Amino acid sequence: MLGFMESIEVVERVAGRVILLDPDDRVLLFQGFDPKRPDQRWWFTPGGGLEPGEAEREAAVRELREETGLTVLPQDLGDAVFSNYVEFMFDGKLLRQHNHFFALRTGLFEVSTAGFDAMEQQTHVAHRWWSVEALRGTEETIHPENLADLVAGVLVI
Repeated sequence: MLGFMESIEVVERVAGRVILLDPDDRVLLFQGFDPKRPDQRWWFTPGGGLEPGEAEREAAVRELREETGLTVLPQDLGDAVFSNYVEFMFDGKLLRQHNHFFALRTGLFEVSTAGFDAMEQQTHVAHRWWSVEALRGTEETIHPENLADLVAGVLVI
């Protein structure tokens, strides 16, 4: 078993993510899957890894533009509302990721995934706006697991 673990590529990264809320207090999530395990799907917030020289907030803004078409300024995000550390397999690699979540309320707009890279295009299934009640009531996999509580906490700020 040790030989198997030694052959896995490990990717350490930091990510900026956005809890994007619409006027109806719903959060935007994407549904995707690991190309090595297409039958296992999960929902997640917009965002992704930092590029060289980027801060977490800057990465969140860039990723939001690429993944949704929404353009905002880094200062629009304010301070991070949550951070976590996760390890997960994706495309045969072990990702060790420190996520920084920022909250942003937006008006209604049409989500555009035209800025997705090739991997995102391949592994994106859907996107939708979720209410806190829908998050709490679903049997589907949501990341982070405590997103309903995070959204509820952001709504009272």
